[in-house]
Amino acid sequence: MVNDGAQLEESSRDPEDASLSAMFAAIQENWLGSFILNLVGYAIIILPAALAIRKLKQSPLVKKGSGPLYGTLKLLVFGDQPPEQLQDPLDKAEKGGGVGNGGSPAPQQHGGAVQQPEPTTTMHYCLHLLFCIVGLQAAYLIWGVLQERVMTRTYDGDKFTDSQFLVFMNRILALLVAGATIRLTHQPRHTTPMYKYSYASISNTLSSWCQYEALKFVSFPTQVLAKASKVIPVMLMGKVVSNKTYPLHEYLTASMISMGVALFLLAANHEHHNTTETTVAGLLILAGYMGFDSFTANFQSELFRQYSVSSIQMMFGVNLFSCIFTLGSLLFRGRLFASIFFLLQHTEFAFHVFLTSICSAVGQLFIFHTISSFGPLIFTLIMTTRQAISILLSCLLYGHILDYQASIGVLVVFLALFLRVYFKTACAKETPCPANSK
Repeated sequence: MVNDGAQLEESSRDPEDASLSAMFAAIQENWLGSFILNLVGYAIIILPAALAIRKLKQSPLVKKGSGPLYGTLKLLVFGDQPPEQLQDPLDKAEKGGGVGNGGSPAPQQHGGAVQQPEPTTTMHYCLHLLFCIVGLQAAYLIWGVLQERVMTRTYDGDKFTDSQFLVFMNRILALLVAGATIRLTHQPRHTTPMYKYSYASISNTLSSWCQYEALKFVSFPTQVLAKASKVIPVMLMGKVVSNKTYPLHEYLTASMISMGVALFLLAANHEHHNTTETTVAGLLILAGYMGFDSFTANFQSELFRQYSVSSIQMMFGVNLFSCIFTLGSLLFRGRLFASIFFLLQHTEFAFHVFLTSICSAVGQLFIFHTISSFGPLIFTLIMTTRQAISILLSCLLYGHILDYQASIGVLVVFLALFLRVYFKTACAKETPCPANSK
């Protein structure tokens, strides 16, 4: 367990302190208690920061001041805008209408129009596409295999249990990669108020925590199918957040996905011999993952629409706040140093965490490059294939068994996902993408 470092300190405490510490540790061992404590850790940072930002937006010194300090405050509150254009970001947000119709963000929401491949040979085009396919598949297949390894297996007899620390490590590497990419490439003027990234950061951090935590209760194939079915809460959240409407085929494929997942889960409930059998807790955590992740996607779409932000700038801003929130939560819960102690004590665990973080960060770069080069439809097709392969890999490496009912459920889900790609391709050929219209 991660508590080895903390247990060394308890022997020197008085009985009352030791009992309080034991009770606090017991709360953290429960997924709901850990979730609530994470929220408290975030709130300790968010509440005073929100009050400070509110005061700064009303301060004329921030708008008129000069120097590094005022420049940083301007970037935080108003973004990098000319002085004559500085205004309350909330007022700016009210100028535009909602996102147009459609179930997926338009290509320009990723920081510019889709970069159509320059006229070149078919061989060059195919090699470029193959490079993107191999990069995405390698990064996320390795990431998935190691994620299951870290959360479901032991290291020299000890099992790591703190999902928040794993999210923290992933965000550090992603922040460094995004920062290096910004320094080495040309980026548009950053007009987005930095504090707005914190909204997407909170939901993104919570969705990642749920993703790791769910593996304590459900199998990896169950988690992958839940992620594949997140189109349903994304559609619901899009309706609530952005007032989107969807064509009939979106509802049809969403219904197929629901049916396939239901078949799979009903079959999984009968596998009592499986140590990671589906439980109510696991389903609640997966529901939380899909809800938080769908909010992240819709809120980021709003930022892409309102500001001239690039995907790399979005990656940097979200991960910057994620590092702050997860670090504050780990310090509040007293798990940071215990987790580092476990990391130093188990070199194999350290290697797996480092490789998982690298795969996650590099995978994000491949996502942005693939979408900008070939468009969201080809990217969706690649990632859907990756999800199917990851289920097969998990079954082969970790011994998951899928009976006929579960296999049919998996086939129905992926059939629906491929149908979504087909319908969107047909729609794109006949008329302009509905997501581009306002």
